[in-house]
Amino acid sequence: MGRTGLTLPLWRIITGLGITQIIGWGTTYYALGALSEDIGRTTGWGSTLIFGAFSAALLLGGLLSRRLGHAVDTRGGRRMMAIGSLLCATGCGVLGAAHDPVTYTAGWLILGIAMRLATYDAAFASLAQITGGGTRRAISYLSLFGGLSSTVFWPIGHLLSEHVGWNGTFLVFALLHIFICLPIHLTVLGHSAGVAKEAKPDPLITAIPLEGRERLIAMALFSAALALNGFIFSAISAHVVPLFRGLGYGGAEAVTYAALIGPAQVASRFGEILMGKNLRATRVGLISLGLLPLSLAAFMLGGISIWGVLAFALLYGASNGLVTIVKGAVALALFGPRGYGKVLGTLSAPSLALNAAAPLLFATVLQHWGSLGGIALVFAISLLSALAMATLAHLFPR
Repeated sequence: MGRTGLTLPLWRIITGLGITQIIGWGTTYYALGALSEDIGRTTGWGSTLIFGAFSAALLLGGLLSRRLGHAVDTRGGRRMMAIGSLLCATGCGVLGAAHDPVTYTAGWLILGIAMRLATYDAAFASLAQITGGGTRRAISYLSLFGGLSSTVFWPIGHLLSEHVGWNGTFLVFALLHIFICLPIHLTVLGHSAGVAKEAKPDPLITAIPLEGRERLIAMALFSAALALNGFIFSAISAHVVPLFRGLGYGGAEAVTYAALIGPAQVASRFGEILMGKNLRATRVGLISLGLLPLSLAAFMLGGISIWGVLAFALLYGASNGLVTIVKGAVALALFGPRGYGKVLGTLSAPSLALNAAAPLLFATVLQHWGSLGGIALVFAISLLSALAMATLAHLFPR
């Protein structure tokens, strides 16, 4: 990757954003995967409160997603992602001081807004404002970093909670946003104006963005595929350690196996960089969403063995690694770069609204049906997600 005609070379912009994505995802979306058991043990709160507050945060983010995406388009990625860093620090700080349900819930609601401005949607839109025709490649490179967030922060969160408690862990997270993410956003996004650059010709991108009835159908199918996939991702991410422990693995062992998901995400994204340049975005989507039911089938059939766990972690990680690229690339290919942030926000809204119910619903399923019952449920949902993506690829093969 060379320069983009900007003060900073593109590789430095992507590296800086990548660091903020590792921290942004690891300290918010993935946090409960490592901290939920400690929260429940030290406070006596049930899963309804612990995961219900997280669900409320996702719901709030979904309701505001379209509007916040439009704000990134019009006000620029630098300003909005810097605001996202400040909101992440505030939300984590409130959680660090939380000793009652009201304060705990308030902290998550702040993070619900913050996540829309500090993670992929805002970062992808910011890259579109900088790179123009190189956006798809830039998205692929950036996603390499984000795939490490669970691998880095599940062990870090687990270790910190053992030494400083879950409150102290969130305070450490707040400092990371203030002293690392905020300066990076202000530095590397200095040239992300509030308008996405028009892409130069790309044979893998539709020459004329879909409009009218075709656009509505494509948006509906793609939103459904992402929402159903995101439901599974949200449910498993919030319960990944209890899920493995439900199969009989100890706490440290469960964290270790869960952490394998991150490298698998990175490996699949690296593979997309090497080979995806010859594949249309919808075809990459078929591969991504097709791997998900395979991973869950491996868990159901062999989850009690180490090979079943490894197969699940690697296939599931590969699927989720690609779907991040798919979201940005398919949206760009079918709907074009104009208003890209708003498009991503629109696509994310139903996903976040549905995902809001996932952690709490999955907690109930695990409680009554156990780990294998929970996996059976999300397996059925994964088939519907893959079907929606297959329909989209069939109707809009270009």
